[in-house]
Amino acid sequence: MAKLQGFEFWRKTLREARFVVAPMVDQSELAWRLLSRRHGAQLCYTPMLHAQVFVRDANYRKENLYNEVCEEDRPLITQFCANDPEVFLQAAVLAQDYCDAIDLNLGCPQMIAKRGHYGVFLQDEWELLERMVSLANEKLSVPVTCKIRVFKEIEKTVRYAQMLEKAGCQLLTVHGRTKDQKGAMTGIASWEHIQAVRKAVNIPVFANGNIHHLSDVERCIQETGVQGVMSAEGNLHNPALFEGRSPPVWEMAEEYLEVVKQYPPCSLSYIRAHLFKLWHHTLQIHQDLREELAKVKTLEGLAHVSAQLKQRCQEEISGGDEKDGGLPLPHWICQPYVRPPPKLAVTNGSCQEVEVKSTMCQKRALEDSDRAAEGLSKNKLKKRSRNPNKNFCPELKPKYLKCEQCGNPKGNKCVFSLCRACCKKKAFKEVADCPSHGLRFKTKAEKQKAEEDQQKECERTEGSVTERDRNKQTPQVAAASCREMTEQTEA
Repeated sequence: MAKLQGFEFWRKTLREARFVVAPMVDQSELAWRLLSRRHGAQLCYTPMLHAQVFVRDANYRKENLYNEVCEEDRPLITQFCANDPEVFLQAAVLAQDYCDAIDLNLGCPQMIAKRGHYGVFLQDEWELLERMVSLANEKLSVPVTCKIRVFKEIEKTVRYAQMLEKAGCQLLTVHGRTKDQKGAMTGIASWEHIQAVRKAVNIPVFANGNIHHLSDVERCIQETGVQGVMSAEGNLHNPALFEGRSPPVWEMAEEYLEVVKQYPPCSLSYIRAHLFKLWHHTLQIHQDLREELAKVKTLEGLAHVSAQLKQRCQEEISGGDEKDGGLPLPHWICQPYVRPPPKLAVTNGSCQEVEVKSTMCQKRALEDSDRAAEGLSKNKLKKRSRNPNKNFCPELKPKYLKCEQCGNPKGNKCVFSLCRACCKKKAFKEVADCPSHGLRFKTKAEKQKAEEDQQKECERTEGSVTERDRNKQTPQVAAASCREMTEQTEA
């Protein structure tokens, strides 16, 4: 059976999904996806997975996809970050039986994506992206989709989308922000860019950006003409967003914790992060419980802090003493977090808006330059206090050679010229030693073999001694032994 494509794929496999939970690193895990589906989500993405790690590490595959197979968790799209067509294909082949489509992440704007050369930092390498998408589309049994960010120019964004469609992309998610719009500089997503892409391509398009309430979803579909709308932060603060409800926070927190218990295992760090998002506004008021939530080390401890927050909120409600946090709704109601705009610089008594680019450049220069102690960031000053000779100048730092397999710094004296993790795997497989990394597989194997040989030799020696003793017995002694055994038997 030929795989479905374009609108047919959206209609039949994705069941015309309109309400979509975004792929979020360490946040869109199975328990959260199931919670979101219970409250209106029609399609979910896995967290972003690293294709290269997914290929080489069986435990990573098991922890992030294989052990999360659940009939309720469909339709499901698995997202990978990658920058190599062959590696992306290998990872996708390993994942295709556990999902309904494979998504290529071309939208992550974080610094880790810049260092790893993936996400939005590939958006200018059209030839590479065309090879990645076309190869996957040709070889996989499930469709290939892409999630992108926009360029400043609408025309360039449209050409970008058309290139991906021509390469074989069957569904496109457009986040209406540029790669520089992140963190404090996030700003407003451009639905105008999304609308232009939707009109220019012949495949389904999902919109992402500015989604805080169900009314935003409906307005976005009307203004842009997209087939569906994806939510990330709006969903994290209110999992019932697609139901059009704003329930009490404790209702969502308690239900999420129940799902976690029902579908283990779930990393404690994921659970803690979700509770921080859900209780975000309340934790601004109850700072003591914020600290406790950050410190507890068990699921029961997290649930206890959540219960304490619920109790305090209910006491406020019953006492009529609701604290005003400057929010449209009481702080204990699920509602979005809206980032404050960038601070204004004060010059000669008047406020002037600071340009985003210059602010970012100034911050990066402060962090990367080799200044005197008073010019260093707080984090670097702490490091300097622990180590007065600490060097922060990139030009003077030693250059590390990369591991041939994973790209991490390799051991200077490693016998295989690899990093410790890769060296350990290779040394174990080949039963070899690496003194540089303290690995002694060969030595231990030889020691174990020597001990086994020594034990066998001792057994042979004892056997020969016993045989000699038996042969040395005189006929009279042997006969007496036989009579003694006979008497004992008769008795």
